[in-house]
Amino acid sequence: MFQFKGHQPMLSGQLVLRLFSMASRICMSRGSAGSGVIGPVEAAIRTKLEQALNPEVLELRNESGGHAVPPGSETHFRVAVVSSRFEGLSPLQRHRLVHAALSEELAGPVHALAIQARTPAQWKENPQLDTSPPCLGGSKKSRN
Repeated sequence: MFQFKGHQPMLSGQLVLRLFSMASRICMSRGSAGSGVIGPVEAAIRTKLEQALNPEVLELRNESGGHAVPPGSETHFRVAVVSSRFEGLSPLQRHRLVHAALSEELAGPVHALAIQARTPAQWKENPQLDTSPPCLGGSKKSRN
């Protein structure tokens, strides 16, 4: 993995690309949360999905600020997980893998989790995280 040229360690191209990809995903996540800070629930979600699914892409958005919850809450999330582990699995089976990885968070602090579970080929066709509709405050108000 490391090559030494003089006294400077050199990383392989593949490792550098992986590290750059991970860093850019973290930056995107921080920007989408609004506050610039990743909270403990968001960090746990990210870590558990990385460990369980080894995703090529993991985009996580804390959408709690758009709901009737106190500022700084971590209750509503949207996630795009792109993993070769999803190859040959139905959407239901993919969601079950995500739910299994996040069982503790879903049993506790997370109230809503929108999941986009795609294979790498599916992500290449549409590489973006969907947006959620506006919150109506938990009631059945009309969308006028």
